[in-house]
Amino acid sequence: MAERVRFSKMHGAGNDFVVLDLRNGMAPPDAALAARLADRHMGVGCDQILTVEPPRSPGAVAAYGIWNADGTPSGQCGNGARCIAAWLVRDGTASGTRFTVDSPVGTHDVENLGQDRYAIAMGVPRFAPADVPLAGFDGGQPEYVLELDGARVAFGAVSMGNPHAVIEVDDVATAAVAGIGAALQRSPAFPQSCNVGFAQVLAPDHVRLRVYERGVGETLACGSGACAAVASLVRRGRLAREATVSLPGGDLRIRWPADDAQVIMAGPAAFVFEGEWQA
Repeated sequence: MAERVRFSKMHGAGNDFVVLDLRNGMAPPDAALAARLADRHMGVGCDQILTVEPPRSPGAVAAYGIWNADGTPSGQCGNGARCIAAWLVRDGTASGTRFTVDSPVGTHDVENLGQDRYAIAMGVPRFAPADVPLAGFDGGQPEYVLELDGARVAFGAVSMGNPHAVIEVDDVATAAVAGIGAALQRSPAFPQSCNVGFAQVLAPDHVRLRVYERGVGETLACGSGACAAVASLVRRGRLAREATVSLPGGDLRIRWPADDAQVIMAGPAAFVFEGEWQA
């Protein structure tokens, strides 16, 4: 008989996930299972799979893993982190207003803001090319330029535990998200590929954003992408240190208090349904 796998379907600002509890000894999903779960026609349907795991650091209540729709692992996911926080609160693993969780790239402080909203400390942005990683450039710069398919593309590059390119555009509605996003992702300049954000500054404290995610394609929201966009645009003098990021799936509030401080991301987490997958 085929194995039955229990799951939760969740989303954060439209960025949707299948959550699996691995604390009972279940193995992480392989590429084939991840792709089947993520399929929106013949599976459950999601942008990414999240796995709940035993904590890896003292004081953390749990750890989590992140698997893209194509089965590749990811280092960070801000919307996923909020969903994991909400899942742990509902499960009873986490209690109180504040707790910590382990992601694939570190330990994160969580604040339960109430009304299904959570704030996550997402880490200190890293801009050095070796940290992104970004190849072919010496020393960190606020903006880089590449020739892609005969066009000049200017972008900021930052790691939020996963690599991001941030492109400022006049209008996100007409930006060539899929074309430029795919071209940057396959560029040798990004040896681990990247998430590509297209940002339109509306005011010093407000930006619109679309993100073409590594291993997924365009999503309704990307939490780490929102953090990366704010950090990159602050560094370029285009945005205040606290701003609302409006994504197709909803708004996130991002705060970066100082260059050496962690970026704090606040936003919603929602349960959609519970189910059982016949693997």
